Amino acid sequence: MSFLSRIMLLKSQAHFSTDVQRGGAVVSGPRIQGTAKRKSAMAKNRVGLMIAGFCVVYAIIGGRLVQYGQAEPETVSSILPADRLMASRPDILDRNGEVLATDIRTVSLFAEPHKIVDPDEAVERLATVLTDLDIKGTYKKLSSKSRFQWLRRQLTPKQQSQILALGIPGIGFRPEKRRFYPGGSTASHIVGYVNIDNRGMTGMEKYIDNQGLADLRALGMTSDTPLEPVKLSIDIRVQNIVRDVLVEAMAKFKSIGAGGVVLDAHTGEVLAMASLPDFDPNSPAGSEEGWLSRMANGTFEMGSTFKSFTIAMGLDSGKVSLKDSFDARYPIRIGGFTIKDFHGKNRILTVPEIFQYSSNIGTAKVADLVGTDAHKEFLTRLGLLTKMQTELPEVAMPSQPREWKKINSITISFGHGVSTTPLQTAVAGVALVNGGKLIEPTFLPRTREQADLVAKQVIKPSTSDDMRFLFEWNGVKGSGKNARVEGFDVGGKTGTADKVVNGRYVGDKNFNAFLAAFPIDNPRYVVLTFIDEPKTDKGNGAALAGNSAAPMVADIIRRSAAILGVEPKFGEDGSALLVSY
Repeated sequence: MSFLSRIMLLKSQAHFSTDVQRGGAVVSGPRIQGTAKRKSAMAKNRVGLMIAGFCVVYAIIGGRLVQYGQAEPETVSSILPADRLMASRPDILDRNGEVLATDIRTVSLFAEPHKIVDPDEAVERLATVLTDLDIKGTYKKLSSKSRFQWLRRQLTPKQQSQILALGIPGIGFRPEKRRFYPGGSTASHIVGYVNIDNRGMTGMEKYIDNQGLADLRALGMTSDTPLEPVKLSIDIRVQNIVRDVLVEAMAKFKSIGAGGVVLDAHTGEVLAMASLPDFDPNSPAGSEEGWLSRMANGTFEMGSTFKSFTIAMGLDSGKVSLKDSFDARYPIRIGGFTIKDFHGKNRILTVPEIFQYSSNIGTAKVADLVGTDAHKEFLTRLGLLTKMQTELPEVAMPSQPREWKKINSITISFGHGVSTTPLQTAVAGVALVNGGKLIEPTFLPRTREQADLVAKQVIKPSTSDDMRFLFEWNGVKGSGKNARVEGFDVGGKTGTADKVVNGRYVGDKNFNAFLAAFPIDNPRYVVLTFIDEPKTDKGNGAALAGNSAAPMVADIIRRSAAILGVEPKFGEDGSALLVSY
């Protein structure tokens, strides 16, 4: 066969019969074309399914993003619900509506450790803003397996913005409320303070919680709705004056403490009460020395102020009158003790003179005449031996002898042997000058009619008249001269008590007090001041209450009488003097 013939034969075979061998099987041309079509259709179906799947996934993701965008911010289940953290406290106002305590919004910093990528880096970055950060403690919190940890409570707005700028994953902020006291230390022992969770710890803040707010909070029945303000009887203007006088006295006499109170003689309202040292309720931590309210929660032997109650007891018993006299020439010796006068006159003294010269001997003889049992009963009647009832939670229980003997009655008659609170002494003093009514003190507003419903008649009105006379007598002629304020008839009684150190009375540590009322012809207010351990190293005479505590009363009355609505009177007839030119 020629070469050309062979070529033609090969072309003919290729045209009519092309065999393909695949895996040992022979497939003809038409079958290959059918298989290719099926594969193409299957590929198209797969692509369609993938496109549909991606569309569904993206639709779900988009829907969830929209849902997250419209939902409330996610809360962490391991802490209290937001409404309880944001629970409001009522504002505390003074009697004129001035704000003493209020809530302000703030934020606190927290972490979700399970979302923290690098605890070391997070701590380092936080420390650039919070310079006092506890590095080790914070690292331990961020490395823990918990889902929530507080890092810092109550940040400033600047700190919040700076931490936000750090962009640390797993770090967040929680809205809270912080209690703010605009007056700072001015009325700290009255208003009190709250803890980091906005719960009342002392003072009227604790009183508010005790009225049911704490129980509602525990049950979760709280909200962010502002509550009705709580108005106090305090006048912040008078309160500031009282505290200012105490600060000046402590600096002048280098004492370890001081206190003062102004009481309404007919309602029992506390217009002002301060005790030093005190504290700033905005940052009470680190001020532990000032937490004790010496006025209501400290007990002291009140010294010769107690002679007021002893003389009143004698007058009220009917066994003593202002015209009576007692022999004060000789010391009293009893039970191994000798009772003598500090500035003895060594003669027979009338009752007004006993009060004027603060005679221990004369006062002891009045107490002895009345009797020990009657003496104890009288002081109990005036509320000086029992725990005082008032809204303030921090009130101390007075101390007294387990068994009253004659020697106890004699020493207690001039202020040694019974320790009570200065506020209690002032409250009992109110009863001596207001007609004989004992009225429990209140830190809430009270009308005279409301006071009459709770008042107890503890001494005769005639006894009260006599005591007003004695208070004025002592103010004009006795140790109360330095408490007198021109235009305001101030009367009162001093008390200079030696303090007990290691079970013995010492003469170089005194507790000085002055109990006063004004205007003494018809008292509207009672003022009591004290100064604890005034120093006499510069010869300032602070060892005597007449030179330390009495001038404090004068300063308070001089600066606050107009605010209290007491008009001055001049002249013998009580009318204002006319000045002619």
